[in-house]
Amino acid sequence: MEKWFIKNKKQDFRQLAKEAGISEIVARLLINRDIYKKRDVDLFLNPELSYLSNPEDMRDMVKAADILYKKIDENKKIRIVGDFDVDGVMSVFILYKGLKKLGANVDYVIPDRIMDGYGINMDIVRAAKYDGVDTILTCDNGIAAIEQINLAKSIGLTVIVTDHHDIPYTDDGLKVYLKSNADAIINPKQQDCNYPEKTLCGAGISYILVRYLFSRSKDDYEVDEFLQYAAIATICDVVDLVGENRIIVKKGLEILNRTKNIGLNALIDMCGIKDKEIGVYHVGFIIGPTINASGRLDSALYALKLLLCEDVVQAYDIAKNLRDLNEARKSLTNSGVDMVINQIEKDGMNYNKVIVVYEPEIHESIAGIIAGRVKDKYNKPTIVLTRGNEGVKGSARSIEDYNMFEELSKCKDLLNKFGGHPMAAGLSLDENNIEHLRNRLNEYTSLTDEDLIPKVYIDMELPIEYISYKLIEDIRILEPFGKGNVKPLFGGKKLKIYKGYILGVNKNVLKLSLLSFSGQKIEGLLFSDGQGFLMSVEERYGTLQKENMLKGLENSIVVDIIYYPNVNEYNGNSTLQVVIQNYRLN
Repeated sequence: MEKWFIKNKKQDFRQLAKEAGISEIVARLLINRDIYKKRDVDLFLNPELSYLSNPEDMRDMVKAADILYKKIDENKKIRIVGDFDVDGVMSVFILYKGLKKLGANVDYVIPDRIMDGYGINMDIVRAAKYDGVDTILTCDNGIAAIEQINLAKSIGLTVIVTDHHDIPYTDDGLKVYLKSNADAIINPKQQDCNYPEKTLCGAGISYILVRYLFSRSKDDYEVDEFLQYAAIATICDVVDLVGENRIIVKKGLEILNRTKNIGLNALIDMCGIKDKEIGVYHVGFIIGPTINASGRLDSALYALKLLLCEDVVQAYDIAKNLRDLNEARKSLTNSGVDMVINQIEKDGMNYNKVIVVYEPEIHESIAGIIAGRVKDKYNKPTIVLTRGNEGVKGSARSIEDYNMFEELSKCKDLLNKFGGHPMAAGLSLDENNIEHLRNRLNEYTSLTDEDLIPKVYIDMELPIEYISYKLIEDIRILEPFGKGNVKPLFGGKKLKIYKGYILGVNKNVLKLSLLSFSGQKIEGLLFSDGQGFLMSVEERYGTLQKENMLKGLENSIVVDIIYYPNVNEYNGNSTLQVVIQNYRLN
């Protein structure tokens, strides 16, 4: 069961179309994405680097740059402390290579996911002091490291934090935001930060810091090469691909498609996408997960080593190992999902509004992936917990009507540690608190049954008569698509099905020949749920599948669809078609 909604933002799309020189359909698509102010429209349609905001507007940017230049001049040892996911790896790479170019005495550490956990910890601080480090520079972490930074300051270290995560706060009736004693804190989410773009990922902030450092140098350093790494992180961290993130991704993908990085080229080749135009899909579902696999099942330093590699043979060896790790990760994930779903169904947790499941045998590095899969299946906020080296650890994934970070904040007395975003979080707790956490989250949740019904948002109703090559070309100016700028979806009503075929190796793709009431024909493809469609048709109409075809249709089956239009290229011929995302039989 799902609900369909048509987006209906109240703005004058005709006026916008006229002013921007775009079609009215594209104007409505922009408005649906809350892009209608002149600067926002100009930035979106012309995502040039000149639209990036002044780095000096970011709180402590100037202070951090002053400190770093002073440390470079004095040859003080700087240590970068990153994170083990794609964003963390790319952040470390950008800062390390950037500071190296400026002549810094710099090295890096990335915590081990299993042994160290997320972010800077006390051991990392003590090790830095022991190694003669003068300055710690965090990236993609540090905003919540109050005690760790207190320790660093007490033993004479300089600390610069760069992070993008939500600012921690007290919850004793008054929301008071917490702030560490770091010498400089760069995070656009700080209340007193004037930088307009608040949704940058960690590597985006690292890129802007290096860009600013280079701008103050007397030497003419090339900074735009770092855009490809920031783009990979921006896509994989699933931040909104609008505003400055759109610029980073658009320009970064252009550079990635001609990258000179030996390691990236080896990885792209090993993943089987060497001859393809690398886009958001390839980064988000192929390159990113393969890089992430090192931090999940081995060490993220391995992925960083690939990026820094200057030997082709070595790069291919590392890339192959990363690919193999990712295949192992996929297998572990699939078995983990089955285990969790079986437990949920067996114990009746599928009736809870917030799912909290403890499965000790799951590898803790894939708890977040599994939580996401389970969340998608039930459309409910989901926390998957497993046995860690020190107690129970887990990951949470949420739905749009539930702020996971805030809800966990209300339960922080039950937690040893937590952090994250409204849609995702990590946590640790004692095993005897699992049931208390489950009960409290469900007892005090404001989620209603209505909130848990999946919602599908349509940009507009668009009869198939309007589909043309020109329309598809117009829509392409909105690429790259991703979170915050999803691929446009249109609604088509009361289409007759006069032919249907099951396709694909797994017999899960359905090709339909569709006919509107005015006589317009078009082909439609339904991926992944072809058999489900057939079952629905058989239940509703008694029409049977035979020899991979739908028989006895005779225009009797009528369907509403949600779709996006594209062009089918086959044997040198081009035809218009629609890719069906959702359907409902009339």
